[in-house]
Amino acid sequence: MIHSDNRPAAGRSQIRSHPLRTKLILATLALLTVTCAALGIFSHVAMDRYLTGVLDDGLERAAARAGFHPGQSSGEYQSPQKEQAPGAAGTNNGAGARGDGSDYQPGQRPGSLNAFFEDGGVRRSVLVLEDGTAVSLNGADLDLLAGMDPARGPQDMNLSSGHYRLDAFPAPPGAGDQMLVTGLSTAQRESTLASLDLTMVVLSLAGLLVTGFAGTVIIRRSLRPLDELAAVATSVSKLPLASGEVEIPVRVPPAAARPGSEVGTVGLALNGMIDHVTNALRARHASETKVRRFVADASHELRTPLTSIRGYTELVLLSEHVSPPGRAALERVDSESKRMSALVEDLLLLARLDEGQRGEWADVDLTELIVEAVSDAQVSAPEYQWTLMLPDEPVVVSAVESELRQVLINLLSNAHKHTPRGTRVEIGLQAGATWATLTVTDDGQGIDPDFIDSLFSRFSKADSARTGNTSNTGLGLAIVYALVEANGGTIEAESKPGRTSFTVLLPLAGAVAG
Repeated sequence: MIHSDNRPAAGRSQIRSHPLRTKLILATLALLTVTCAALGIFSHVAMDRYLTGVLDDGLERAAARAGFHPGQSSGEYQSPQKEQAPGAAGTNNGAGARGDGSDYQPGQRPGSLNAFFEDGGVRRSVLVLEDGTAVSLNGADLDLLAGMDPARGPQDMNLSSGHYRLDAFPAPPGAGDQMLVTGLSTAQRESTLASLDLTMVVLSLAGLLVTGFAGTVIIRRSLRPLDELAAVATSVSKLPLASGEVEIPVRVPPAAARPGSEVGTVGLALNGMIDHVTNALRARHASETKVRRFVADASHELRTPLTSIRGYTELVLLSEHVSPPGRAALERVDSESKRMSALVEDLLLLARLDEGQRGEWADVDLTELIVEAVSDAQVSAPEYQWTLMLPDEPVVVSAVESELRQVLINLLSNAHKHTPRGTRVEIGLQAGATWATLTVTDDGQGIDPDFIDSLFSRFSKADSARTGNTSNTGLGLAIVYALVEANGGTIEAESKPGRTSFTVLLPLAGAVAG
């Protein structure tokens, strides 16, 4: 049952996947095929009825020439016996007067036959062959003819000499038990019908071929603007619309964006949609620019007062005698000012990246950089297990050294801030043909699957009840993502309970990123 239910759905899916031009051509050919078939059947039936009517008329005329007129009275009727020459009425042997078809009358058409029955026996019979000679009917054919019912009318019958259209005519009431069976060969009718069928088939096939070729050309030309629309849509889909100032330069050509046709209407709608998206992107970029400028300006303005707060707080703590509650309050002010200063520095870093203010590119020994960063992490978080998996040879990448150092610091800080003490953190490095692969993996509790998609977004923070960290600003991984991307690399995160891994790809020095 499962397979039988799936097959129709798969068939419909395959039909939907065909191009529109193919569907139109197939539909046109299918309709034309049905039309040709209907015309052929109608023509065959009409011609068959016409030719059969001609044969029936010929049967009545043949019977009339033999003296059997439908509707005549017994007084008007003359038996064929009385018209025979003396001596022509031989024995009733079904072979004619002399057994050789001597009752044949000159002028009878080839393929015609006559059989006269009287009192249940055969008086005479004659069959005119195609070459004009006459012979008598054999006994098997006469038995078939003798069993015909005059009330049934004309009918087709197979005889030993071929297929015939036959009709039986009885003598008028009172004239005795006499019956004349006359027939005409249907060979000409069958030949005509066969020629008609062949002609219809040949013309239909020729029409289908011509229609298929011409229809393909016409439909392809008619649907060509759709290809232009698809090309425009494809070009728009490849533009980097997610960030930065974006201008969509492509539009549907005027020839494919004219009202009055279905394709032109779609082209106009597509151009209108592109214009709307362009305006929305401009507005979004302008809004983001204002926000970033405000954040950058505010961060610059906050650095000075924060430095002053920290300086005066440290001065008071070092030089003045303060009560224990006051000292605790001042220490809290100092720690919060340090946290705010770190947040301001992160905001300034992102602002500089947005404005393109960066350091100089150089060849950086990533192996040495990792060793230094892990050594600092071991000092700041000695309760964690730090493990290095480094290659024997140095791995040199092309990047800004200060930015890569910040990437390592943030990843290692993220690993120990959001995991419990005793967590094992492994830092690995591998060199490929053109890329260096850096991994930072921990065996902590993992990241919430609902949060993984927004992990690298700015100010994106998981629930502090799960992370156990209330001081997280939500900028650390956003800075990592921006720095890695600025240095031509990529970063991905994978997490499940008991394992979280960050993978960074960076181009090797002298290699072309592929």
